Amino acid sequence: MSVNTNAEQVNRSRGLTTAEVNERIARQQTNQIHDVNVKTTWQIISSNTFTFFNLIFLVLAMLLVLVQSYKDLTFLPVIILNTVISIVQEIRSKRILNKLTVLNAEESLVERDGQLTEIKTTDLVLDDVVVFETGDQIPADAEVISGTLQVNEALLTGEADEITKNVDDSLMSGSFVVTGKAMARLTQVGDDSYISKLTAKAKSVGHGEESAMLKSLNRLIKIVGIILIPLGLALFAQSYFLNANSLKTSIVTMEAAVIGMIPEGLYLLTTVALALSATRLAKRQVLLHSLKSIETLARVSVLCVDKTGTITENEMAVAKVIKAQQNPQTEQELTTLLTNFSHSMASDNSTMQALQTYFKQPAQATASQTLPFGSAWKFSSATFNGVSYVLGAPEMVLRTTFKDYVDEFKQYTEQGYRVLVIGDYQAGELTEAKLVAPVLPLGFVLIENPIRKSAPATFSYFARQGVSVKVISGDNPQTVASVAQTAQIADADRYVDASTLAPVDYSAALQKYTVFGRVTPEQKQLFVTALQQQGETVAMTGDGVNDILAMKQADCSIAMASGNDATMHAAQMVLLDSDFSRMPKIVAEGRQVVNNIERSASLFLVKNIFSLTMAVLTLLFAFNYPLTPAHITLISLFTIGVPSFLLALEPNEAPISGNFLTNILRRATPGGLTDMIAVAAIVICGSLFGLSTTDIGTATVLIMSAIGFLVLYRMSRPLNQFRRHIMLGCIVGIIVTTLCFGNMFGIKTISMVALGFAVVLFLTADSILTHVTFWTNHWFKKLSLRFDK
Repeated sequence: MSVNTNAEQVNRSRGLTTAEVNERIARQQTNQIHDVNVKTTWQIISSNTFTFFNLIFLVLAMLLVLVQSYKDLTFLPVIILNTVISIVQEIRSKRILNKLTVLNAEESLVERDGQLTEIKTTDLVLDDVVVFETGDQIPADAEVISGTLQVNEALLTGEADEITKNVDDSLMSGSFVVTGKAMARLTQVGDDSYISKLTAKAKSVGHGEESAMLKSLNRLIKIVGIILIPLGLALFAQSYFLNANSLKTSIVTMEAAVIGMIPEGLYLLTTVALALSATRLAKRQVLLHSLKSIETLARVSVLCVDKTGTITENEMAVAKVIKAQQNPQTEQELTTLLTNFSHSMASDNSTMQALQTYFKQPAQATASQTLPFGSAWKFSSATFNGVSYVLGAPEMVLRTTFKDYVDEFKQYTEQGYRVLVIGDYQAGELTEAKLVAPVLPLGFVLIENPIRKSAPATFSYFARQGVSVKVISGDNPQTVASVAQTAQIADADRYVDASTLAPVDYSAALQKYTVFGRVTPEQKQLFVTALQQQGETVAMTGDGVNDILAMKQADCSIAMASGNDATMHAAQMVLLDSDFSRMPKIVAEGRQVVNNIERSASLFLVKNIFSLTMAVLTLLFAFNYPLTPAHITLISLFTIGVPSFLLALEPNEAPISGNFLTNILRRATPGGLTDMIAVAAIVICGSLFGLSTTDIGTATVLIMSAIGFLVLYRMSRPLNQFRRHIMLGCIVGIIVTTLCFGNMFGIKTISMVALGFAVVLFLTADSILTHVTFWTNHWFKKLSLRFDK
């Protein structure tokens, strides 16, 4: 807590005494920042290990060990690997989050006991009197008590202008001193300072973020979890008490049904596919902090971008030079003057660097005297042959005559340029940063952040994909709109000053306008929230701390490597070369992952739907469940697991449509029901013809494997060489495994009668699958129409 209860007792003309410092330390009013939002490593390990389904798998494993059915423990490696990957991924994210920091200042000059002393910024306390000068970063919120500063708050607010701070003005923690010197009293320290609250929000917003795929899978697993335990207990009770099977048989068959209902390999597939995608993106200079961002970006419907660093380059450049109307010089003479002027100045700021880059010719004269640029006066000067020339902001250079010349350059300001005026100082040599005489304008230099050459093509791509673009910036809305129009962003002429909007206006404004200027960090976050409430999937790009809150709120966040370190750590995705034109490739990568995982998830759910429906039939008709966990593992390995992982590597840039869960259920249900029909037929025929449990189990594995490959074929159409090789390899794999390791998977000899049933069912399987698919699609369409009404 840092409420200043003794503020009125502090002598504003001096610093604190040692006693006063100790008093504040005792009240914990220090500049120490406490991180309470990040989970510990042990919390991460325990939350991923002690899960509901891991508990179920542990119980199942213990039961199998109890009845000495060790060969049926083949499901454990997938569970262990999936848990380890989840833990490693979250620990990695934690380490990235821990690096999120905005304050880089390590020491501050503070007045205590009447003496100036350098101490660590974390040792500062409330009401400390600190000295700030050029280049310093403000470590805590403060109030100026003497002197004047020019500060840059762009890191926090996105506002590019430098702001003058006089006595009694507030200083925001995290801002930088551009020029000047002042003493300030700290008013908010530690967790209560502006930058600490901003950082804390950045770390806390979005806990438990999940992709649409994982949300759908979790929803599915919750449903399975509700029915899993009662269904498993019912199957065991029926087998052991009603059918009088042995304890071992009852446990093994019950576990086969339960394990078959859990899509345990699907999480592993999703994680590995996303990790491989992250590796491919890394080769394209894209760093991922969150794997979910790959999928989310592929689903984005609104893209929010900042102006600088996204639409424009980070560097300033001279666009053109305009000769003033009353200037008697030729354009060549004006160019020579600007060349001499720029080469006489130190390249200690981005504006002068841009001038020196533009005026490349060697200087023909050297200034006898120069006055460097200062934020307080906003101009620089150089003297040649006793005549001083001034270059700077028109309002600061022209002063009282500004209105007389504003019409000459007003149109360029409206077009988004930053205008500098070069003029002849009418009082001879200028020796100090104070203009006491008029300046006759000779020309106007137009400065810009150049539009990225790739910007129009990139935004055109998003327009074709139906993705709306919102430009959200802290700069002047008219300037931002002009830049956005040059980048060919659709409807960029619709702009508004966000400072004029009330929170109740945000939703309507976001539907009406494309460009928003003078936006605060909190407003950016609220804008993103409002878009999400409208049902949009939002991506946010940025390069400053002022973007962090919005980026954390967005469904997907993209940072430029040229921006602030804290922004890069907070973002889910970082463009290492700050090249926004890579976005279409990233979207394509996301589509590949989503489309392929959707297809693979459908394969996994075939097994889950079969296991669920077969378990229900087993209970209804009181027959023995025909499979063991080892059977399930063998079938899944070659008809689901291996092909799913391989197919996930295939390029696929088709647009994403529909709901993930609905899509996979619609595609998986026909295969699962066909499996159920075929296996039920085997069980019924086996009962009628007196087949052994071994015959029924082996026949079931054969027909389910055959139907599995039939489903795989249908989902892989049209076949190409890659898909043919996958199918052929998996067929050969299951045959070789059955012949060489059949006993390990519970596959033994089969009678000719059982084999005959399997062959007949295989010959009719395609027809059964076709009819089931037709009726499944019919009912899914009816349900969809019903829910849409």
